[in-house]
Amino acid sequence: MKRRPVGRLTAAVLSLVALTALTVLASPAFGRGGKNPDTKNAQLTFGIQMAKRGLWNEALFRFQQAERLEPGNARVLNNMAVAYEALGQFDLALDAYQRAIKAAPSNAEIKRNYSRFVEFYRSFKAAGGDEAGEDEAGDGS
Repeated sequence: MKRRPVGRLTAAVLSLVALTALTVLASPAFGRGGKNPDTKNAQLTFGIQMAKRGLWNEALFRFQQAERLEPGNARVLNNMAVAYEALGQFDLALDAYQRAIKAAPSNAEIKRNYSRFVEFYRSFKAAGGDEAGEDEAGDGS
């Protein structure tokens, strides 16, 4: 059987269809099951996935985006604190933990993380981890 050459119009239509398909497949919403990637939950979920992979800078960025979308969310603040801690940014971790405790004072997970961190932070400060030597870790209020 002899193949017929594709006409210019047919080639243009096929190119347009291929370009449209690539655009849809490459869109951020397509890869997330159609969810809007600019929501607090989407950012938080992606941040947690990055943290599990040890990609703490990316995780922190996502948690910061989630916090921008929903300021004062205790869960987001707790995750930001964990990321700051993993990155060695202990003063920022303390601040985020304290904000999380203030937002949800009865949350057991946040209280546990904060208590564990404060114990470490005080030892860190006592060992000269901060030039000022001030004990900033308080009761979270």
